[in-house]
Amino acid sequence: MILILSASDDRSVDLVAPKLTARGAEFLWWDSGEFPAESRFVSRLSDGGGWQHLLRTGGREYDTTAFTAVWNRRPSNPRAPAAVIDPSHRKYVEKLAGIFLYGWEDTLDSRWFPGRSWDLLRLQNKLLNLAAAAKLGFITPETLITNDAEELIPFWEKAGGRLIAKEVEFVGFQVEGAEHVFYSTPVTRRHLTDRSRLDLSPAILQPYVEKSIELRVTVVGEQVFAAEIHSQGSRATKYDYRHYEQTFSKYGIHRLPADVEKRCLALTAALGLPYGCIDLILTPEGEYVYLEINPSGQWGWIEASTGLPISDAIADWLVAAEPVESL
Repeated sequence: MILILSASDDRSVDLVAPKLTARGAEFLWWDSGEFPAESRFVSRLSDGGGWQHLLRTGGREYDTTAFTAVWNRRPSNPRAPAAVIDPSHRKYVEKLAGIFLYGWEDTLDSRWFPGRSWDLLRLQNKLLNLAAAAKLGFITPETLITNDAEELIPFWEKAGGRLIAKEVEFVGFQVEGAEHVFYSTPVTRRHLTDRSRLDLSPAILQPYVEKSIELRVTVVGEQVFAAEIHSQGSRATKYDYRHYEQTFSKYGIHRLPADVEKRCLALTAALGLPYGCIDLILTPEGEYVYLEINPSGQWGWIEASTGLPISDAIADWLVAAEPVESL
């Protein structure tokens, strides 16, 4: 049996679930955001030191040791029961629930796709995966990560005034109640005069790399799916195609050179990942430049735009350890 950890409205799971059914696989789609508000766990430690974790949800009980694979897709954060009204109490309850879930993950001996939550948080860190990619021979931009505003002007000058600023992690935030995200942004002279803002939090600074096209490379097990993103056709997507994803850019299938494909597989293997979304730039000179890997990156829009069978590859990986019924 397969466990899918993700929000109930996850369209990526909607793409894979029918293919699991077609392969005869039984699965539970559960969102940990239901815990502890709606779901229950009962965990018992045996004399031999092994845990038995029983998950009670949707009127059924599941022995989680029976799950052969866990797809840790995009679960919601734990949610306290509605009876917990005080905000500080809710925060306390939900923090304890999260700590329990991390322990449950660590003591659940199943195949994890792409990995346990703590591992994914660590591996998506750009300091870690940029270094790993460089060691494997990827071309990587010179990178400065700092919250020291006095470092900005010298690095900007070294880059010939063509510098890109990025977040250490792509996360949303609020300013006076309004939602914001920070996309990759060229550093202008105006930013230099206002550089004290860099003291507030660390940012990634890299020389701008000229793009012919951008590539989203999705690795599933030993399969590599490379998609072209023609982001340079519009000023809106020139620096960061995510800003207007699927609005201005065109997409296509790309054939990677053998050595680049091998490096992509070597990178996921080195990080201990059976899955990863790798972002590359193809320069006008034909060089492939590494940007980052996202261990739980989105892929549904790539499949929809190109027809690459990523959902089939994920389904095949998940059912690989399922018992085969004898005829």
